[in-house]
Amino acid sequence: MTILKNNHMVSASIQDNKAYMEERLGMRNSFDIGYRELIILKRKVHIYYVTGLCDSAIIQELIKKLVEINDVETNVKKLPEIIENRLVHQQVKPVKTMDEAADEILSGLIAVFIDGEKITQIIDVRSYPGRNPEEPDTEKVIRGSRDGYTENIIQNTALTRRRLRDERLRNEMMKVGERSKTDVCISYLQDVASDGLVDLIKEQIEAIEIDGITMAEKTIEEYIINRKWNVYPLVRYTERPDVAASHLLEGHVLIFVDTSPSAIILPTTFFHHLQHAEEYRQAPSIGTFIRFIRFMAVFASMFLLPLWLLFALDPTLLPKELSFIGPNEEGNVPVTLQIIIAGFGIEFLRMAAIHTPTPLSTAMGLIAAVLIGQIAIDVGLFSPEVILYVSVSAIGAYVTPSYELSVANKLMNLIYIMLVGLFGLTGFVVGFVAYLLFLVNIKSLKTPYLWPFLPFNAKAMLHILLRIPVPYTNNRPSIVHPKNNYRQPKKS
Repeated sequence: MTILKNNHMVSASIQDNKAYMEERLGMRNSFDIGYRELIILKRKVHIYYVTGLCDSAIIQELIKKLVEINDVETNVKKLPEIIENRLVHQQVKPVKTMDEAADEILSGLIAVFIDGEKITQIIDVRSYPGRNPEEPDTEKVIRGSRDGYTENIIQNTALTRRRLRDERLRNEMMKVGERSKTDVCISYLQDVASDGLVDLIKEQIEAIEIDGITMAEKTIEEYIINRKWNVYPLVRYTERPDVAASHLLEGHVLIFVDTSPSAIILPTTFFHHLQHAEEYRQAPSIGTFIRFIRFMAVFASMFLLPLWLLFALDPTLLPKELSFIGPNEEGNVPVTLQIIIAGFGIEFLRMAAIHTPTPLSTAMGLIAAVLIGQIAIDVGLFSPEVILYVSVSAIGAYVTPSYELSVANKLMNLIYIMLVGLFGLTGFVVGFVAYLLFLVNIKSLKTPYLWPFLPFNAKAMLHILLRIPVPYTNNRPSIVHPKNNYRQPKKS
């Protein structure tokens, strides 16, 4: 009969514990499960660890400290206390069940078993392999910090803690995945974040039943947010610790997932995806100017092509001053189809750039721009105006701070173009109204997606449109229902 069962308690017989570990962890088959037996004051002591998740120098130092007990101690009865005192590490905790001990070992901790004792000591000396913090490629700034989150959850929480040295900052660790047992950390300010929001997120994570979350934060998002086939992002990702810390101060909740360099910010609205750290690294007037340029780019990525197509199909809608808008020559391919083909071509280039090695990406771009684009115009496949407006729309998509939002806008833009191409002015009006109603009905964790535009909040909308100087941003956004609404301490 197998020895594996739920809540298997640590046995006083160290050989029973070893048999459990051999069967549970596959010690005889898995080369990376480390094991060492020591004789301390004539009693057996077993040490278990995963070689790739622990620093070998720390393991050697631990063994050295334990072996030295034989030279300086003689009281066998107090061996557990002596060993516990010799574990000179930051975090040591006792564990009474074999299941928990096995889970901790697989998470990168060290387990120490003593013959005759029904408790094992767990030492947190995990050292995950990974890279050093560096600036995220998708959130670069001219001025500001150059550190960013990595795939190490311990390092990520430390980068956030460095910016918020508040004793009320809470980092609660959970495990998700029956097989992966991935570490998931929920971060929030205890006296700021809404208890209801924190409890809701915890309940959603605890309810996840899955073998493993190898795709890390994306899997967590799909379980927390019931988005179904909605293309618009209902959470915000960031790899910048300063951005994450700013949202914590507002009353948001962060979710860190081990092996992922991105933190999830909850809850979020449509306008959160239009913010960028660069706006807050410049003077308020410059930040406001940058924000307006970004809004124009996002608007162009969504509405420029459908609007131009509407005027190209029905020039009578244009005043005489703008009569130059529209193709000057009739092409071999209908204008609507030209736009759709060009849009797919842009996506081909984007995906090719992702999968092309960096030294070759420049050459690929030159080939696409000079050869393919110019030849397509010469043979009559595209008109120059189509190339121009498709390019401007694509640039607007790349200016969008949130990659997820830019992709969602591209898909909705394609549907919008089809409506205008098929139904003209009626399709344009119906498409715009349907798009607006679609966004109005979206909610992220019971948060209206278009807040503060709908429902309208004048003061919050002013903060969306303008980059207000920090000394005048005294209130936290009401949409997160913070416990403490006032951001800056009152002067005595």
